[in-house]
Formats: sequence, C-alpha cells, structure tokens
Amino acid sequence: MPSKPTHGRSLVTRQAVLDLIRTATLSSYGVTGFAASPLERLAGRLGFGQPGIGLRLDAALEVDLDLTVAYGVPVAEVARQVDSAVRYALRRSLQREVGRVTIHVEGLRVAPGSPPTIVPADTSAIRPRDLADSGSDVA
Repeated sequence: MPSKPTHGRSLVTRQAVLDLIRTATLSSYGVTGFAASPLERLAGRLGFGQPGIGLRLDAALEVDLDLTVAYGVPVAEVARQVDSAVRYALRRSLQREVGRVTIHVEGLRVAPGSPPTIVPADTSAIRPRDLADSGSDVA
C-alpha cells in the first residue's frame, strides 16, 4: 500500500448522482414514491431523465424532488428525513456539500387494503342547516 497519496481526478456521471438521490429518498421513512406526470414517466422509461428528480450540477448541488408520501405520517418529518438522507448520501459519496434540497409533496398515498380513516365531525362547527333550523328570518 503506497504511503504517499496520489493526486488525481475522478468523474461521476449525472446518472450516478441521480441514483444516489433516488436510493436515499426511497429509503426514507414515509416516502412511497416519486410524483410525475404520465409523460414524465414515459420519458423516464425511455431513459430521458428521472421522473420526480431535478438536479443542477453547478458550483453547488441543487436537488428538486417531487414526492408522494404515505397517508397518516407527519409530512414535515418525512421532508426533514429526506433532506437529511439526501445531503448525507451526497456528502459521503461525493465529498461535496449540497447547496439546496427542495421537496414538493405532490400527494398522499393510502396503502392498499388499509381501512379508510373516518375523521369525526367538529361538533362546534356551524352546519348548513343550523341557521335555517334556528327559526331566524335571515336568508
């Protein structure tokens, strides 16, 4: 093993960086997938991009994510977890700091087979028929 480090240069492809981001994001708690339009999904399958992931490789790395999150989990906590996981993965693998991670939660996904959650009505709220049933002359 050489005692002197050899200086050199390593190149990392854009696809490799996207794969790091995808793996870090999907392994985060509460993330069910990436949100994308049908056209973006088709382009992704044809190899023309990664649906739901935007990446700018300038002086600082900038990541833009469009996600779907599991129903019932705290969205803010999922976003913090994804931000932390993406930053850690890129810092560890590329030894570069990430300038900005922008996370857009495009929707919630209910797990198949799970019973729907019924939210109890607020009993103190005014319902549409309350005013008519009160006997007042207000229309």
